[in-house]
Amino acid sequence: MAINSMSTKDVAKNVFNKEELFILDVRNKSDFHDWKIEGENFEYLNIPYFELLDGVEEIIGKIPTGKDVLVVCAKEGSSIMIAEMLSDAGLSVSYLQGGMKAWSEHLEPVKIGDLKEGGEIYQFVRIGKGCLSYMVVSNGEAALIDATRMTDFYLEFAESIDTKIKHVFDTHLHADHISGGRKIAEITGATYWLPPKDATEVTFEYQPLEDGSLVNIGIVKIDIHALYSPGHTIGSTSFIVDEKYLLSGDILFIDSIGRPDLAGLAQDWVGDLRESLYKRYRELSGNLIVLPAHFMMIEELNDDGSISAKLGTLFTKNHGLNIEDENEFRKMVTENLPPQPNAYQEIRETNMGKINPDEEKQREMEIGPNRCAVR
Repeated sequence: MAINSMSTKDVAKNVFNKEELFILDVRNKSDFHDWKIEGENFEYLNIPYFELLDGVEEIIGKIPTGKDVLVVCAKEGSSIMIAEMLSDAGLSVSYLQGGMKAWSEHLEPVKIGDLKEGGEIYQFVRIGKGCLSYMVVSNGEAALIDATRMTDFYLEFAESIDTKIKHVFDTHLHADHISGGRKIAEITGATYWLPPKDATEVTFEYQPLEDGSLVNIGIVKIDIHALYSPGHTIGSTSFIVDEKYLLSGDILFIDSIGRPDLAGLAQDWVGDLRESLYKRYRELSGNLIVLPAHFMMIEELNDDGSISAKLGTLFTKNHGLNIEDENEFRKMVTENLPPQPNAYQEIRETNMGKINPDEEKQREMEIGPNRCAVR
């Protein structure tokens, strides 16, 4: 009997539409508890596949018959085996094509809005990893911000909207995922920008991205204004686009704030983090729409699938922006740090150009949840 499958795009649609889905995750319990497919109306059963090798009879009663059922594993193979066993037992189930590795790499484009003099801004939601990247488009030219290593996706998207990528930016030296920015710049001939304070150890040429840098996209002038905002890293830089959007990098998220410790300097950088959030950002218009480089929870998704909120709203609702006492802020930040991202030091060295792992190694380095925020 042929068994059904679901693509990562199918599952992402369930997430965005808040549809019901029952997930049988057959990975090890520790892997499941560390990182899983999240959806507001999803239900879960985690049984490691090796506990089911002798048969699935014991779990038949735990699997609903009136809902879509998806079997998930790390790479696909184990989920196919278990899905076949369940199908032989008379249940209608599907398996996830490519497993959690494919889920980690899926990108979903969401149009954020139109620019006032013509053009658009798009957000790319890496739904399984919590990464967010952006494309600002005007008159056939584009700027790409915080691109992931899935470079073909951005190149194909730009081609689909008849746009040439002219500028590529990283808001900071990433430690949780491998940047695709430099590779895309090499392929397209675009200018690659990086904050110089984060680039002291890089092995390649780049254009220094500094406070006050203005980059125009297209014939219609779309100003991308760089705002130095250290704290997550010493070079972290935000962007104000079209006087309407604030691309906050990993300094400010919708429900949390950036962690300052991924270079081992939490005590040194926590003061920079506070100054960026409590001084530099407070001087900005509360009507700016914050577009962060990551999200933490699936609940942060808006109804249109975007991750965004007005800066003024975040100053009201985001706990990290409402700690008056500086010592209390320092304590909150330094004592509520989640575990370090998987292979974060190797990821930093890859983004510096010091090492060049093959594609499979890069996948392994990135596996796991996003951990860029203070909890």
